[in-house]
Amino acid sequence: MTMKKLIWIICGFSASCLSVPVLAIPLSSSIGTNGIDALRLHQPPYNLLGRKIAIGQVEIGRPGMFGWDKAVSKNRAVSLAAVFLRNGPAKSNNGVDPHAYNVAGVMVSRDKALPGVAPEARLYSSAVGSTKNMGQPEECLSAQHIALQNGGDVRAINFSFGEPLNRDPRPEAVLDGNALLTLCVDWSSRVHNVLYAIAGNQGKGGIPIPTDNFNAVNVAFSSRRGGIFNKVDVSNLAGVNQGVSGRLAGREFNIDGRRAVSIVAPGSNIAMLNPDGKVNKVTGTSFAAPHVTATVALLQEFGDRQLRTKQPHWSIDSRRQQVTKAVLLNSADKVQDNGNGLMLGMTRTLIDKQNQDWLSSDAYKNPKIPLDAQMGTGHLNAFRAYQQFSAGQWQPTAPIPAIGWDYRQVDVGKSVDYTLAKSLKQGSFVAITLSWNRLVELNDTNKNQQFDVGENFRDRGLNNLDLYLVNADAKSTDPGVVCSSISEVDSVEHIFCPVPATGNYKIRVQYQKQVNDATQPYALAWWTVPTN
Repeated sequence: MTMKKLIWIICGFSASCLSVPVLAIPLSSSIGTNGIDALRLHQPPYNLLGRKIAIGQVEIGRPGMFGWDKAVSKNRAVSLAAVFLRNGPAKSNNGVDPHAYNVAGVMVSRDKALPGVAPEARLYSSAVGSTKNMGQPEECLSAQHIALQNGGDVRAINFSFGEPLNRDPRPEAVLDGNALLTLCVDWSSRVHNVLYAIAGNQGKGGIPIPTDNFNAVNVAFSSRRGGIFNKVDVSNLAGVNQGVSGRLAGREFNIDGRRAVSIVAPGSNIAMLNPDGKVNKVTGTSFAAPHVTATVALLQEFGDRQLRTKQPHWSIDSRRQQVTKAVLLNSADKVQDNGNGLMLGMTRTLIDKQNQDWLSSDAYKNPKIPLDAQMGTGHLNAFRAYQQFSAGQWQPTAPIPAIGWDYRQVDVGKSVDYTLAKSLKQGSFVAITLSWNRLVELNDTNKNQQFDVGENFRDRGLNNLDLYLVNADAKSTDPGVVCSSISEVDSVEHIFCPVPATGNYKIRVQYQKQVNDATQPYALAWWTVPTN
């Protein structure tokens, strides 16, 4: 018998040989190098799989749980920590939904050929139940219940569903941030310290609530060109400026021009396992959002490892949802680096539905617009997010390195300056993201510190912070502002701009206008290119 035949026979009886060869995963998969580059983080030396990190999922239905639901009796690929019906235990074989199973698979599948982004994360999933009798109060209840799992330590929650405006009970409802579910998401983000990843609205009459949130991350979806996920898929809703009729403004878009998309992730023709173990190709923002949710698990596993081993420039601020949001948005891919590092090592050029890149967008040209209407800050890149996050936390009291992040607060009328330790290279790009929360409070009528059906929320509004890149060598009479992000309506400021001349620079966070509290907590992430 020849050696070739022997290998074939051994392979013929091996489970791993029957599936797609592991080497084929990176190119074809949304989590490989042509997608979000998360597979690299699974391997040594990183070894990040989301271990011991809790993430959540809220949908109309729920994934089947092995040993509990017949639908998945032949398939253990998706391992779940717990399943619920709203805020109670799930009934066996009830509310099981293939869509929810596919979404869960993107996050935690342990299948050799189709692994999830964070296969070892602890996923808690709640089904809201039939939409006939259920609405936003029950959806909020479900989200709160998930946020309280794992001893109240859930780092991110996935929403691959939403509410149409025609079901909102408010008269003449528009996307003004005041739907109950939207208020709930912003309240829970802050109170439970969890980052919500929300499937972005797609198509007319879609699911716009709660995409008018302030504190979460809204995700649009990309499709492949030449095998690489680098184009905003045509079935995402068009940007505000692409000839939207008045009929759609406020019904499919935020009323004040505030941008609804934070980031883009793969969502077209994603190969997924169905509950019966068969492979299915799925498309939509429903499958982009879980790429973001599970990337949080990888980052948080790394962060907790740093905390456990008492690394310098590391604190529990690394668990703040504002920090995670700033890190994800700041590390997103916009325009491919040509190898000289001036574009921060970005791996792809993302284009919108009109085939324009970020440098052609109003967000690039107008300091009052931090996010592109279709692309947000760019395309999710898990490995770059790891690079951004692993640079550590740096305080403004001493010069800061070229890459890093921070979490602190600023008082009204004041500013905080971060001086970069090394001069920046002319023509290199600077990426800086500032993130802070809208203040939403619960009208807690029974004083149990939890949302109950029948209760509502109070919107106390958004303080206005601004972000600047400043020439540190400017004369005292010259403000020295090189680039700025000065939106009056967004809870994110984002700078992506070229350095005009080699020299010393600083980053400035300014508390411009008070709407609620006089002190505003914020997260900041930066990525620059030093001269040497």
